[in-house]
Amino acid sequence: MITTPPGRPTICVIDHRALRWNFKQIRGLVGARVKILSMVKADGYGHGAVAVAKTLAGAGSDAFGVATVEEGIELRRARIMQPILVLAGVYLEQLEQFLKNRLTPVIHEVVTLKLLDKRLQRLKTTLPVEIEMDTGMGRIGFPTDATDAWLPVLAKLEAVKLHGVFSHFSDAESANQRYSRKQLKSFRQVLDRLAAAKITHRASHMAKSAALITEPTAHFSMVRPGLILYGMYPALKLKKQIELKPVLSWQTRIIQLKRVPAGTSIGYGRTFVTKRNSLIATLPVGYADGYRRLFSNHAQVLVRGKRAPVVGRVSMDLTTIDVTDIRNIHQGDEVVLLGAQGGAEIGADEIAGWANTISYEIFTSIGARVPRIHTNV
Repeated sequence: MITTPPGRPTICVIDHRALRWNFKQIRGLVGARVKILSMVKADGYGHGAVAVAKTLAGAGSDAFGVATVEEGIELRRARIMQPILVLAGVYLEQLEQFLKNRLTPVIHEVVTLKLLDKRLQRLKTTLPVEIEMDTGMGRIGFPTDATDAWLPVLAKLEAVKLHGVFSHFSDAESANQRYSRKQLKSFRQVLDRLAAAKITHRASHMAKSAALITEPTAHFSMVRPGLILYGMYPALKLKKQIELKPVLSWQTRIIQLKRVPAGTSIGYGRTFVTKRNSLIATLPVGYADGYRRLFSNHAQVLVRGKRAPVVGRVSMDLTTIDVTDIRNIHQGDEVVLLGAQGGAEIGADEIAGWANTISYEIFTSIGARVPRIHTNV
């Protein structure tokens, strides 16, 4: 049984046994020769970056990926020793932090690359970097159709040391494999151009969670799993190709039970009115915890292994559910918002569907005030 912090019945439970299992499945899929860069940005996709990174480091993760300098520093302070790639780029005013904490920045364009090289030369030091290629994502990176314009810049670098080259699939989890292969071809052409120009680098990578499964030829020297580490499938069809276990469950407890007659309005705006004599349970969780207002009159939760509908508007700190049809219910009973209970399960993809979003956003939106309880560490 999980012990909740006093006064905080709403918690997320993080199962590190499942985390290790997922990492093992990834290792089995890519083999021993391909390195694994585990994505732990956004506080480990809402799971707790430090605790997750420690477990993954122990399981054999070769490197870690974060979005910001601050996220990288947090890992270094937790004594994570593996290389840490900062994917959101480098701002020159943060250069000292990159050097001090041995963080590897990603460079996306020529201007920053030149300025960084000059700054490092003045400091009489060097810094390993990785550069991102835009092979068709259209978001950020050196355009592969303009290689002639930026390739000479790489050849002239003095203090910037090219450690790796990578790109990002935009469609690898969908049925549009033709576009993914077009991106892959473009990336290979860049690698060939670098080799011809005798510009060396240690790492090349392109496969994130989906492509890691669907495009084995895109494994290169390293892969970048994110969502699948946490037990979620980028697409449901991928369940046949890798067995994953959910790492996070989100639960709370009933704070009040109230019997009300038919015609009783529940919550702000009176958006739900009971049509029968009803038993309404109030939960100490709301949109300030990341339980979306869009779930109002739409979502379901698990109580005693049965589904109960959310009724009325989700407010900042409280949510109401209709438990009229659930027997032997008591104040203090466990309620599962995300996860399994008594043979029933509500997954992140289902929750995301209620909010017209994706599981990534569900995980990363769970508020910091919700304690993460780490088990099987």
